[in-house]
Amino acid sequence: MNLYADNILEHFRHPQCKGDVPGATVTREEINVGCGDTLTLHVKIADGCIAACGWEGTGCAISQAAMSMLAGELAGMSVDDARNLPPQRVRDLLGVPVGTRRLKCAFLCLHALKNALRTAAGQTPQSWEETLGLN
Repeated sequence: MNLYADNILEHFRHPQCKGDVPGATVTREEINVGCGDTLTLHVKIADGCIAACGWEGTGCAISQAAMSMLAGELAGMSVDDARNLPPQRVRDLLGVPVGTRRLKCAFLCLHALKNALRTAAGQTPQSWEETLGLN
């Protein structure tokens, strides 16, 4: 299967929810130091739900498309459900196998989300191992 499937390229070229969120409850930046991908996630939380989500970033098609796909699903999701999203959900959204070398590219969006929610709750950021479910 082609690593850059049509759906990935479509989200890379025409991302969903890209941009700032006025009045965001929390803004969180994450960087994949291995390749330089960056994501800044803006989340507005109201009544225990994600009321709005926006993002900015640069990097490979995988990291940017994954954030676009995930962001498109977050509005209206409960914070608890978002906090508990498993890595498999991102794999399902991408629809292509994610090899070891591309794990942090693909899951940068999930890492940013989980750490944004932790920051909003006054908690310390989690590690990559926690995000990937390796511990």
